Amino acid sequence: QVQLVESGGGLVQAGGSLRLSCAASGRIFSINAIGWYRQAPGKQRELVATISSDGITNYDDSVKGRFTVSRDNAKNTVYLEMNSLEPEDTAVYYCNAGVATSSLRAYRNYWGQGTQVTVSS
Repeated sequence: QVQLVESGGGLVQAGGSLRLSCAASGRIFSINAIGWYRQAPGKQRELVATISSDGITNYDDSVKGRFTVSRDNAKNTVYLEMNSLEPEDTAVYYCNAGVATSSLRAYRNYWGQGTQVTVSS
C-alpha cells in the first residue's frame, strides 16, 4: 500500500556532496516523523538524522554540520543533503517513515530499499 523509494546515491570523492531523496507513494493520509539510517558492511544499522512532521530535525553527532535533512510534505518526499563526505560515510542509506493510510491515523513504519553511498579517499 505504501512504498518508500530512495535515490541519489553513488560514488563520490572525499569532500564531495550528494543529495539523497526518499519519495513515499501509495495510499497516504499522513506521514509522521521520517528518519534516515545507514548500514555499513559488518556494522549495525544506525540512525543518521530525523525530521518531525513539523520540521524539527535531529542529527547524529557524526554528521552534525555536514548533513541536512528536509522534507517537502506536498511531494511526500524527504531529502538528505550530505556535504564534506568522508570515507566513513560509506554505507547503504535507508529512509524510514511512520505513515497513516486513513484518518484513523494508525501509523505504521515503512522502510525503503536503500541506496548505496560510497566515498573514496
